Amino acid sequence: MSEFPPAGTARPTRLIVPALGPLSARGRVASYVLLRVAFGLTIVTHGLPKLTGSAHGSMADPMAGSTNLIQNVLHLPFAPQLALFIALLETFGGLAIAAGFATRLIAALFVGQMVAICVALGPTYPWIDRGIEYPIILGVIALVIAMHGAVAWSIDTALGREL
Repeated sequence: MSEFPPAGTARPTRLIVPALGPLSARGRVASYVLLRVAFGLTIVTHGLPKLTGSAHGSMADPMAGSTNLIQNVLHLPFAPQLALFIALLETFGGLAIAAGFATRLIAALFVGQMVAICVALGPTYPWIDRGIEYPIILGVIALVIAMHGAVAWSIDTALGREL
């Protein structure tokens, strides 16, 4: 998929300076790829500390924080195993999104994760000061990536297949 957005999805507009058309077309794809890479690498910064046991922000033990959130706030079973899955998803899934591998599938998993975080944090931190605006914007970006796929400059594009 090299065209972004797909033909026929938006009403065509005319540029005020038509000579900028080719730059705009190239910039549209490049900026989307930049968004995909930045999203993936941002997510990696949340998974890696969980796997390495290092502090992250105000959390001395991010894996314990994830386990606590899953067990005591979301009330889901198998909290330690789910926390490990999330840490692996954030680390390796973030790298995969950045590289454009299995992009749609992994981005859809991140949408689910961000919805769960919003549900868990929403009642306690509805906005600002540790609020849900960060997972909301990450969830929206993940949704955009899930809908569009890798687009260009990716492993998915090189393989000619998407999940």
